[in-house]
Formats: sequence, C-alpha cells, structure tokens
Amino acid sequence: MDEIHDEIHDECGVFGVYSSENRTVAHTVYYGLFALQHRGQESCGIAVAYADKIIYYKGMGLVPDVFSGNKLEELPEGDIAIGHVRYSTTGASQLLNAQPVVFTGKCGKMALAHNGNLVNTKQLRDELIKNNAVFQTTIDSEVMAVLINSLSDGDILKGVMRACPRFKGAYALVVMTTDKLIAVRDPYGLRPLCIGRADDDYMVASESCALDAVGATFLRDVKPGEIVVIDSNGISSYMMENIPRDSHMCIFEYVYFARPDSIIDGCSVYQAREEAGRLLAKYCGVEADIVSGVPDSANVAARAYSEASGIPFVEALAKNRYVGRTFIQPDQRQRENSLAVKMNAVRANIKGKRLIIIDDSIVRGTTMRKIVRMLREAGAKEVHVRVCSPKIVHPCHLGIDFQSYSQLIGANRTEEQISEIIGADSVRYLPVDLLMKSCKTCKLDFCLGCFTGETPYPVNDFETDKLKLE
Repeated sequence: MDEIHDEIHDECGVFGVYSSENRTVAHTVYYGLFALQHRGQESCGIAVAYADKIIYYKGMGLVPDVFSGNKLEELPEGDIAIGHVRYSTTGASQLLNAQPVVFTGKCGKMALAHNGNLVNTKQLRDELIKNNAVFQTTIDSEVMAVLINSLSDGDILKGVMRACPRFKGAYALVVMTTDKLIAVRDPYGLRPLCIGRADDDYMVASESCALDAVGATFLRDVKPGEIVVIDSNGISSYMMENIPRDSHMCIFEYVYFARPDSIIDGCSVYQAREEAGRLLAKYCGVEADIVSGVPDSANVAARAYSEASGIPFVEALAKNRYVGRTFIQPDQRQRENSLAVKMNAVRANIKGKRLIIIDDSIVRGTTMRKIVRMLREAGAKEVHVRVCSPKIVHPCHLGIDFQSYSQLIGANRTEEQISEIIGADSVRYLPVDLLMKSCKTCKLDFCLGCFTGETPYPVNDFETDKLKLE
C-alpha cells in the first residue's frame, strides 16, 4: 500500500460575492476562502469584476501564502468576485490548472470556479475540440466554462441552463460575468453549496462556515438542480428540467470533509459526528482504559464515544497545528512525510494503558498503521481502532481521494485482516445504516457509493483504474 502513487482526486471549495456597491470584494472572498482552506491546499485564486473587465490572481499554495505581500491589495475594488481553493480533481497539480478559469467569450468576460468531478469530461472535451475549441488547461472546469460559453448565444444564463444537463457528475459551480453572479448545484446535490447575505450583499459558499467568517447570515442551501442568479435585480432561481426524484448528497461531507461548525442541507456536521461516536460506542464497544481521537476531525466523535461508554477521554496524540491535513496532500509520499511532523504521541497519557483510538475513516491504511506504531512505541498496552464510517470498499469517481480498488485497504479484507495489517489489537467500523442514522436531520438522501458501490453515475463512465484485487 505504501507504493501507491495513483493520481489523487479530492474536494475543492468555492466562494462568491455580489455587492450592492463597488468595494474591496476580494477581501471578502479572501476570508471566505480562508474558512474553506480545509477543502483544498494545493492552489487558490480570486477573480474580481471591475468595470467591463475581470482581474484575477491565482497561485500554488495556501490562501495566506498566495496572497501575501500586496497581492490581495493589487486586486481592484469591484462589485462581484469569486474564489477557489483547489485539490486535484481532473487535471494535474500545476499553476496552469488553478482556478478560477477566466476568459473572454460570447458573454464578454467570464470566470468560473468548480467543486466536484465530471465523469464525461473526455467526451465533452473531444466534442468541443471538433468544433474548434482551444483549451489552455487539463481540468474539467475549463470544459464546463467553454461549453457554457459555446451554448450561450451571448446570454450567460441561457448558456448555463443549456450546458448543465450535459454535465454528468458532481459539481457546485460559481460563475461570474461583469454583471452577474451565478451559483449552480448538480441535479443530485452531490456537492454542497449555500447562500448567505450581509446587508445588501449576497454570498455563495461551499459551506456555511465560510459565510460565518465574513459576517454573512445563512439564508439557505442551493437545491439540487437549482441555478441561482444574483444581479442588479436581486436574486432569482431557476430549476433544471428532469431533476431526479432522489438526491445523493455525498455522505463523506459529514464523515470528514466539512468543518464541524458547518450546517449542510439542514444537518449539523458537529452533531452528525457526535452521534456517530455515540453509536460506535454502543455497537462496537471494547474494554479499555482511555479513549482518544485522531485530531482534529475525529475528536468530536471520540468525546461522544467516551461519554456513551464511560471510558475517559484523554488526548493520546498532540497535533502540530501548522501542518495540513494528510488526506489531501497531493501524493502518497507527501502524506507519509507530513505525518511525521503532523502529530506525536503523548507518552505520559498512554503508557501502560489500553487505548481506543477513534478515526473518521480509513482509506489506504498507511496513516493509521503509522499512528498505531507510534502509540505502541509510546507505551500503549493495547490499541483498538474504531472507525466512524463503514469500510470503504469501492473507488469514488465523483471527486474524492480514492479512485481505484488498489488504493483501498478495505476493498477485499475483513476487519481482522485489516487489524493485522495496521498492527492494531482490533478494528471495527460503523455500519452503513448507523452512519445514515447519525445524519438523520439531513434533508437529502445520500450517495453511499464508496461503501455500497451504488452511485448516480455508473463507474464505467469514468476513465479510472477499475482493477479489483484478487
């Protein structure tokens, strides 16, 4: 498993603002992106509508690093702006592929930022090239922008409404012209997107925590298949035709991706993780002296497990807050190296103790194996791993960080076999029905494809390694 270096697919974050007056809208987007940094640490960018122009800046790295010095101040005042934090979905990790995508077309100046992953990018791209389209990047977001432009007849809304039915896959879009901000969510609602307001300004964001960061009041989530247009006339809503009856919100938002202070489709991420921890204690309990979580995403569940089981919560791992999340480092080698400086065992808390370590998920198993080894070397008598999600047994082709069976430790192994591989005394996972129960207040149904293999779009629509381990 250590030698896997497949191209990685993962989440991104988008933010947009429409202001009632010319002001430093880039600053608002900056703080919105800062709040969404957990969704992508590879590159970021901001585009601002200024008069009849769109001025933008983007770069590789974290938001405060890319916009250090005077880079943010150099962006002009304007009334519309969008931004993006990226992790590689379709397209390599290069500055060329950083978003927003900005170009001039039938609608004049236009910018687009996208969270998600299309499964028919190649088909659309080949078709557009046959019609003399020229591409500057290798990302699906540019394909979306070019198709919207080609179908617009000079009307951006018309282009969006005509193009969206042709996009297959997961997407949350923010599209900007010099006079409009448009937000779009795919017909299955796979990726989150919400709307907020501060005075007379409207914002759209991947998560509600980003609205909180800029002082905006949450209004509502964008509905699956909805196209929201914000311009001088206010806010308008249009629905795509033939919306599927059943939505498929990605349940991994609650398991791992989203910040715990976000509320997505009516469900508090914090409360969902808390309930998962309680259910894990009830159905997957084991005798132990202390409970701890893998910081930070599993700490909420670990504390709830402790309360439900009566086993004390103790911090077993100390985290370096200045190191990014290992799950969204661009390749396996960087994940391995970053873990060594990301956290360390608190020896005084665990020496001679039977320990339950809670994690939100296990994908490849390499990180957890290192953590178990670290805990044992620090003197833990027993290490029992409890996971707040089911075994991941199928790849995701809709934008998450595992795209082949060969990357998944749980693809064809039992809990006992996984326990042996990672060096734990035992491993237990939360069953699918209990994970769904933990998100019971969500207003949408879920995509559970990585657990069950059932997805809105067939996996054979996606160019991926479908190798199953024998």
